[in-house]
Amino acid sequence: MASNDTRPSPDALLRAAEREERGKLKIFLGAAPGVGKTFEMLREGAERKKAGADVVIAVVETHGRAETAALLEPFEVIPRRAIDYQGHKLEEMDLDAVLARQPELALVDEFAHTNVEGSRHPKRWQDVAELLDAGIDVYTTLNIQHVESLNDVVASFTKVRVRETVPDSVFEGAEIEVVDLPPDELIERLKEGKVYIPAEASRALGHFFSKANLSALREMALRRAALTVDRALLEDLDASALPGTYAGGERVLVAVSELPGSDTMVRAAKRMADALRAPWQAVYIETPRAESFDEAAKHRVADTLRLAASLGATIATVPAASVIEGLSRHIQGMRATQLVIGKSVRSWWFELRHGSVVNAMLRESDGLAVHVIPAQTAAPKPGTVRQKGKWGRGPNHLVIVGMIVATTLLARLAEPLIGVGGIDLLYLLPVLFASGRYGLRPGLIAGVLAGLAYNFFFLPPLYTLTIADPQSVLTMFVLIGIGAFTANLAGRLKSRATLGARSAQENAAVAAFGQALARTSDWETTSRITCEEIARLLEVDVVLLNQRDGTLVPVASAPEVGSLGPVNQAAAEWTWSRGEPAGAGTATLNAADWQFHPLKTALGVLAVIGLSREDGRDPVSADRAVLLSTLLGQAALAHERLKLEDQVREVSVLKERDRLRAALLSSIGHDLRTPLTTVAGSVEAIAAEHPDDPNVPLAKAEIARLRRFLDNLLDMVRIDAGALKLAPEPTDLTDAVGGAVHDLKDLLRGRHIDLKVPANLPFVTADPTLLHHILINLLANAAVHGGDDGTIVIEGRRTPDAVLLSVRDRGPGLQAGSEARVFETFAQGRGSDRHGGSGLGLAIVKGFADAMAIDVNASNDPDGGAVFTLRFTRIAPAGETGAASTLPEEDPE
Repeated sequence: MASNDTRPSPDALLRAAEREERGKLKIFLGAAPGVGKTFEMLREGAERKKAGADVVIAVVETHGRAETAALLEPFEVIPRRAIDYQGHKLEEMDLDAVLARQPELALVDEFAHTNVEGSRHPKRWQDVAELLDAGIDVYTTLNIQHVESLNDVVASFTKVRVRETVPDSVFEGAEIEVVDLPPDELIERLKEGKVYIPAEASRALGHFFSKANLSALREMALRRAALTVDRALLEDLDASALPGTYAGGERVLVAVSELPGSDTMVRAAKRMADALRAPWQAVYIETPRAESFDEAAKHRVADTLRLAASLGATIATVPAASVIEGLSRHIQGMRATQLVIGKSVRSWWFELRHGSVVNAMLRESDGLAVHVIPAQTAAPKPGTVRQKGKWGRGPNHLVIVGMIVATTLLARLAEPLIGVGGIDLLYLLPVLFASGRYGLRPGLIAGVLAGLAYNFFFLPPLYTLTIADPQSVLTMFVLIGIGAFTANLAGRLKSRATLGARSAQENAAVAAFGQALARTSDWETTSRITCEEIARLLEVDVVLLNQRDGTLVPVASAPEVGSLGPVNQAAAEWTWSRGEPAGAGTATLNAADWQFHPLKTALGVLAVIGLSREDGRDPVSADRAVLLSTLLGQAALAHERLKLEDQVREVSVLKERDRLRAALLSSIGHDLRTPLTTVAGSVEAIAAEHPDDPNVPLAKAEIARLRRFLDNLLDMVRIDAGALKLAPEPTDLTDAVGGAVHDLKDLLRGRHIDLKVPANLPFVTADPTLLHHILINLLANAAVHGGDDGTIVIEGRRTPDAVLLSVRDRGPGLQAGSEARVFETFAQGRGSDRHGGSGLGLAIVKGFADAMAIDVNASNDPDGGAVFTLRFTRIAPAGETGAASTLPEEDPE
């Protein structure tokens, strides 16, 4: 679309200037591990080095592959920094060494990697950001499942939740290269052992690396790269002020109007945007004609924009002198590639005066696909759209007549000086004034009256309306023509000035509203300012409702309002629960007196705003719909900020409470261990001197129980502090169960142990020490809650994708609904107080199981009693005696 505005975007220029001061980031993006991202990064790094660039390797993971290690030879490798963590020496990228080396290009593998505790930044992408700030270019690798916004989507079909993610903002200004490999080729590489070892590959093929999963991940990677390229392209175009759409990505725009059927166009645009997976926008071009619309037309515009917003579109109202001009300018600014527009049935006279928008878009479009939706009904006749005062008001007419009379008197006085030939110029003065002040039609009236007065008083024959000289006829029509031209020109300038002033006022009002909210730091003040500012800007009554003790109640209003009433309360509850507008002027509970809108963010609905007018009219007119949407967005962000601040404070309190609890538990555990050892020694001495004393076995049992309780305290401290030291290895469940039963022989004495663990079960991957603690606590829990039957069943079995180990007792079972709660710290089941339960055993089971990626759940046995089941998905390959088989935490390349 043609436009006279060829100035570069200031924001785009500022962003480009900021990028020039930083290093350049290139991300090698892949759909899954094994597509060759690291290989491609090293290959391009070698090409840069051959071209004379100073290239170093900051960190690259070879995962034991010789062909990848061979690619490292030409490079200078920055030694990694060793960090002491829980008694182990772990290596991370030495950020300070790379900054001190100051290369032109640093190769940093695994962008989403989580740094070990004690590093400067918790995430590697933050290390990369510091390198970029130092002016160092960076090449890095990333899999699509590590992108934060796609994490849930990937988990929904792969059933794997990736814990290491990067924010979407890292793609801003980055160059993206998709390293692609068809699913069949990647699966073949997996089978050949080029991605994982064969035992791991067989498991991966049945889970993450299925062809369906790989195809979906591949499509997501390609679409994410296309989106980044499209955004970069638009920024470059804005910075250079180049015209054109440059359809690197689709952008859908739907133009709505006051005519019936605009909702159909909005729905068509929504379907198109979904099919193209493209952003879309609904725009209303506000022209001077909008002031003459009746209430029905204004309601249609407001309803259509609300519908578009509810369907996920961004909405905009653009002031312009004409629809064609405004729409053309907006298309260029948005660089839309798809335009959805309606074709209404207009009279030839209307199109002659205002032009055909559809024809103009088809004629002027350059790279724009125009989708025309025929109108379902004919456009309203001009008479049905009420236009007030188009011929001027009575007082205006009196002013015009007075000016003509005054001009005539002035002309009489000036006639001896200037002659009749110059008098016609004097009559231009009232015509110009009336045209500029009152508009086109009053200007035409002034022109006709001026011509008649000039003819009657100054053209022969005088005092008649007869025109003897043809030149006088021309003079009269010139007066009328000048009036029409001047009125039209003045009307356009006035309309543009009015629209520009209103737009500037609204922008200033929104800015002031945002600044006022930014200065507040509590809920009460924020709610009060929100109500007062919206009431002032929209000239409506406003009430803000929020939940207090589970009930939605008004917390602020402007002006003060009383009880809302049951209908209004029901509409507000609907808005709170559904996150959609309700009440007056909407499709839901429109019998209410108030119109309610949600303050909705990513955290959910944070509050509800109610709007009302005393005269009962729609609280929001069409020309204020976008302003209302902007104000609600600002208010929602302010409430979200307060919510996040509260959460941060709560997290700080919880962290401090957990720290104090951990310190207390650790202190208690260590302080009691020494006297407990002394007591145990004394009991052993008494047992040696008095072997027949019946109190000695009871004392030994209580000492053992107290020792288990202290061990549980210390284990709980280790879990809370994240200080578990894992040493996973292939573990025989038969031996593990036997060891646990043997260590609890005193507690289990008198109970029947039904051992159903087959000897041919495969080895599972687990830390033997932690697994021993898990089994000890499960058996102790079964002994405490096992009831009078005394039977404890330990059963192991194999499923197609896991090994299950369950511990079943014959006690009263779990309370309904407490299956998940029993694993909480200090949670106690039935009879715990009677039997001495501490409420820590099952919490430790859960903590240790989570640390080893073992699923644990509790349920009730239909035959009575509780069942606790461990699900081992990490199975050691047959014949393995070293490190167990599992997918590594870091994705190999």
